[in-house]
Amino acid sequence: MNINDACDYIIIKLTEDGAFLNALKLHKLLYYCQAWSLAFGRGALFPNNHFQAWVHGPVSRAIYDRFNSTKYMYSPVSMADVRGGFDPRALADADRAHIDSILEVYGPLSGDQLEEMTHRELPWIEAREGVAPGARSEKTISNDTMRQYYAARQQAVA
Repeated sequence: MNINDACDYIIIKLTEDGAFLNALKLHKLLYYCQAWSLAFGRGALFPNNHFQAWVHGPVSRAIYDRFNSTKYMYSPVSMADVRGGFDPRALADADRAHIDSILEVYGPLSGDQLEEMTHRELPWIEAREGVAPGARSEKTISNDTMRQYYAARQQAVA
């Protein structure tokens, strides 16, 4: 799956539901889509995309670059930001269902709440090791660590 397709799908779903969405929250939702896809044994939802351990939590460089000229992390994201011609029905049913399940759990939270959560979780902490708390970093968050960490959380709840 292309991360831009998931991005547009999330924008549409949350906008239709009247939820507030900013770039910060969008990055975290995409991160959790990837993390839980790995944990559930589906593999990487976005095989050509990795998340970086930025000061404000996990960030997709591809999505950051997409919005960089028009958005800051706290800028609102709306239907106007969906790529022209995007059709959510083009996504595989299983991918839509997976994203929907992530939005059900994480969608009601704010970007700040999601940032705080990721800051307490091993994948981001591990990738930030040796980096000063406020320092810029583009270190990649390990998919293996994400898979292991969230799979263990899943088992702990079950």
